[in-house]
Amino acid sequence: MLRVAEQYAGSDTGRQRRANEDSLLARSPLFVVADGMGGAQAGEVASRLAVESFQPGLGEELEPELALAELACAANARIHELSHANTEQAGMGTTLTALYVGEHDVAIAHVGDSRAYCLRDGELLRLTDDHSLVDELMRQGRLTPEEAIEHPQRSVITRALGPESTVEVDTRSFRARAGDVYLLCSDGLTTMLAEQQIAELLLANPSLRIAGEALIAAANEAGGRDNITVLLMRLEEVGPGQTRRPEEHATLTDMPAVKPPASPPRAPRSPRPAALAGSPQALVRRRKRLRRLGALAVALAVIGVLAAAAYLAVQRVYFVGTNNRGLVTLFRGLPVRLPGNLALYSSEYVSGVSASTLTPQRRRTLLNHSLRSEGDAASLIRSLELGQLE
Repeated sequence: MLRVAEQYAGSDTGRQRRANEDSLLARSPLFVVADGMGGAQAGEVASRLAVESFQPGLGEELEPELALAELACAANARIHELSHANTEQAGMGTTLTALYVGEHDVAIAHVGDSRAYCLRDGELLRLTDDHSLVDELMRQGRLTPEEAIEHPQRSVITRALGPESTVEVDTRSFRARAGDVYLLCSDGLTTMLAEQQIAELLLANPSLRIAGEALIAAANEAGGRDNITVLLMRLEEVGPGQTRRPEEHATLTDMPAVKPPASPPRAPRSPRPAALAGSPQALVRRRKRLRRLGALAVALAVIGVLAAAAYLAVQRVYFVGTNNRGLVTLFRGLPVRLPGNLALYSSEYVSGVSASTLTPQRRRTLLNHSLRSEGDAASLIRSLELGQLE
């Protein structure tokens, strides 16, 4: 009989996102990763609902695969119902990858492009297929892996929990061995690191905590364009007289933070001799200089606060336009350029639709740089890509 001997759970916002929309559950023998999507924090809500659906565990009535699929479908129903009841969360969804460690097998349920891997005998085995546009094109032989890396629609997923009232859940069981290391992760890891890099970091760090922290750090070092979530578990054989370990519970809200190295202690300063204090005139000049520096510091602090507030306000709005190749693009910020060619916006997502294929009327209404919420702008572009825009 197998059990989880060691586990690690960690999640990081990354370097380019304001909030973490990933959620996780690490309660041996059940592990779940969910990567939410949708504006106005709706993605965070969707992923949290998905993980909450797995909190009660599997029970003993069904086989693990069927039990995982039922919980995934229940999560889909909850997310879909809430998205229709609340306009701010309309269209929200989440990926889901769940793994259950049984006595001899691991069972997996999967929707979206979060992934499950097994590290065995030095080889990293991928256990799930991405439900994404580029992966389906690759499976059909219409796209090479090299082309997929830079494909303008590489972030489009074809299946998720929430958008539809029903969802197809992929399930499988995998014969497990003592010594296997299993990895569940969101695409914030796999879009930043190649599988070979992931395998090398796992092999180079036998401690799962050190390995997990190294994976997150490497993904951030490579750009950290998305939230990064990593779950790791190592299996061991349980003898006839032993029982499985008690459940260890971890969620996104109580993940251990990666602590920075401690700073070396500072040597105590020697008291300044009274003889060096200076004359009364020097003391007056010093006080005036300190007052001027204090006033300057206050002014700079006020300017900094105002600049930060303006930056945050700009980062909350989006608009649809075209990039320098004429492709319809989602931009974050204001459609304004300041003197010195300083843009107050940045490209968030490039679609595969050329503006030249749109009618003049549609170009005028779609590309008029109207300010929108993230969910509204993303939904508009997705409808355009799917040919559903009326």
